[in-house]
Amino acid sequence: MTRDEARALDAADPFAALKARFAVPEGVLYLDGNSLGVLPRDTSARVADTVAREWGEGLIRSWNDAGWIDAPMRVGAKIAPLIGAQPHEVVVADSTSVNLHKLLVAALGAQGGRRVILTEPGNFPTDLYIAQGIAATLPGVEVRTVARERIAEAIDERVAVVMLTHVHYRTAAMFDMAAVTQAAHAAGALMLWDLSHSAGAVPVDLNGAGADLAVGCGYKYLNGGPGAPAYLFVAERHQARLASPLTGWMGHATPFDFGDDYAAGAGMKRWLAGTPPILALAALEAGLAAFDGVDLAALYAKGRALAELFVAEVGSRCPDLALASPTDPAARGSHVSFAHADGYPVMASLIARGVIGDFRGPDLLRFGFTPLYLGFEDVWRAAEILGEVLASGAWDVARYRARGAVT
Repeated sequence: MTRDEARALDAADPFAALKARFAVPEGVLYLDGNSLGVLPRDTSARVADTVAREWGEGLIRSWNDAGWIDAPMRVGAKIAPLIGAQPHEVVVADSTSVNLHKLLVAALGAQGGRRVILTEPGNFPTDLYIAQGIAATLPGVEVRTVARERIAEAIDERVAVVMLTHVHYRTAAMFDMAAVTQAAHAAGALMLWDLSHSAGAVPVDLNGAGADLAVGCGYKYLNGGPGAPAYLFVAERHQARLASPLTGWMGHATPFDFGDDYAAGAGMKRWLAGTPPILALAALEAGLAAFDGVDLAALYAKGRALAELFVAEVGSRCPDLALASPTDPAARGSHVSFAHADGYPVMASLIARGVIGDFRGPDLLRFGFTPLYLGFEDVWRAAEILGEVLASGAWDVARYRARGAVT
């Protein structure tokens, strides 16, 4: 594709105007929204208003007057359409790691003598670590890892819950959510999906797939800001029988009665624990507003087209790179990875040129495609610069090999 052809695609793009909703720095081609979303322009004003007016003037009255107490459910309801859930099936709380702990322990408690958490090796580390921590704490619990192509056959009578990430964080390989969920149910197991690399980027239909449980983060494609609160989903049919192991006061049926004994709140309220982080919730709510009025199916189609363009351009310009993601666009999420033996300094050099992706060890250059604020010329130009960096050897200097704490 020529640059003019890429510009023509942008001129015909019905979503091109959405980029104005975001504060993309001048001179930056940002292909890392799969790791941290760009700042929406309305977020700063929203957070400032929450600080100055709601907190500064309203003080404690704002729990009622500004709706702070309802924020976890209200913001959860705004995430629901992005993941194929009903508004009363999603709540915003804590971190993805904490929510995984809650749901895994709850699933184990509801599954009788079944004591196995089934997952795949190479799943996102926090998912594995949380499961391993539970196994080290609860008697008889086992974490079983099986290659993804053998997951269905590995679900036996001992498996309580299958825990998988819908879109793999390294390769972007995407599970068939409905098929895997059906296999879990056929064997009597519950199905828990991690949507951290899916929600807001690819179609997700939890209820259509019959999923039981899900978690996800708020700071990637949902643009909630670094460390934004996470969310969790519990299908309506399970809400009365599953019990959160973190029985904090905000999950109580009547927290302001201040009773000594715990009584779980109704529905998703029981999955709350501590006091909601109001400033962070305000930022996440502002980030979600960027999806208002957007045709999601068409938006996701644009994201796929951006990724396909990048893969094609890199394939023609960068013979030293090997695609480490599925070649079938329908089998991957909204990011792609390429392998290079010196991936870290290559990415560092690329970032110095204003093309921001990230590195995942041992050798992957990872690039995300967020259709809310990326255009076709952006992607074309990023591939061109990557080709220039590799052809020139500009990456092969000491300063690009010095690793930061975050890659």
